[in-house]
Amino acid sequence: MEKVRYNHLNEYLKNKFGERVLKICIDGGFTCPNRDGKCGNGGCIFCGEKGSGEHLNSYQSIKKQVENYFLSYKAERANKFIAYFQNFSNTYDSIENLKKKYDSALINDKIIGLSIATRPDCIDEEVVKLLSSYSSKYYVSVELGLQTSNEETAKKINRGYENDVFTRAVKLLNKYNIDVIVHIMIGLPGETRLDLKNTINFINHHNIQGVKIHSTYVIKNTVLENMYINGLYTPLSLDEYIDLACYSISILNPNFIIHRISGDAPKDLLVAPDWNSHKKWIMNGIQKKLNQDDLWQGKFYNQ
Repeated sequence: MEKVRYNHLNEYLKNKFGERVLKICIDGGFTCPNRDGKCGNGGCIFCGEKGSGEHLNSYQSIKKQVENYFLSYKAERANKFIAYFQNFSNTYDSIENLKKKYDSALINDKIIGLSIATRPDCIDEEVVKLLSSYSSKYYVSVELGLQTSNEETAKKINRGYENDVFTRAVKLLNKYNIDVIVHIMIGLPGETRLDLKNTINFINHHNIQGVKIHSTYVIKNTVLENMYINGLYTPLSLDEYIDLACYSISILNPNFIIHRISGDAPKDLLVAPDWNSHKKWIMNGIQKKLNQDDLWQGKFYNQ
């Protein structure tokens, strides 16, 4: 029997809920404070015009998106689902509007969870209290886009907040017992293996429950595309990414659940690297290297 090398999200959800659980990805019609001028303009340099929701239908109401999901073949693949507000900052609105939007997604008894992707600077006590109010009926989790712990890289990618803002948000979510999933990125402009190590060590010292490991890819109509075209950014090769992803896994807290180990770029918008559109290459390559080098999650974890 092949050794389990890291904590898979699918297995975690299956163990938690007794069966397969899938996510319903939702465009909630949000924006971000570093797009509307509050702390910046244009968003992060890798972020497209629709955030991470290029595959979503932003022209439909939230309720309609969920209804259409349950009319599709996807709804036949499981009996339990998590409503996942995915693109942009899904806590960046008034409490009244947030509640209306969340409630409009929770329209089917098969929905057992509410997952909210957002930024640490869009987390405050009132927001967390609202999220906590759903906990009696739903599994609630929040995703925070950290990307890197290197403050200079954070400025370069136009992240728009400092690391202590992230720490405060995590502690506030901890206070209300809401699971925290953190996004980190491999291959950001100018970053080294040491930067990645420091980022992993940074999140290891926070009370979080999960991590999403993203590859850095270039999509159309972004600042990163201009950098790429002008020779100011070179994406990692597939072998480089596989090596760094496996390294990340080996030093990661062994208790974290790994929600993903690569980013999925929309094929019609992907500029570079080409390998990013071949998910099987990435997943098989990571599994092969973990096996060959006898690596597993937390093998080199330092508390």
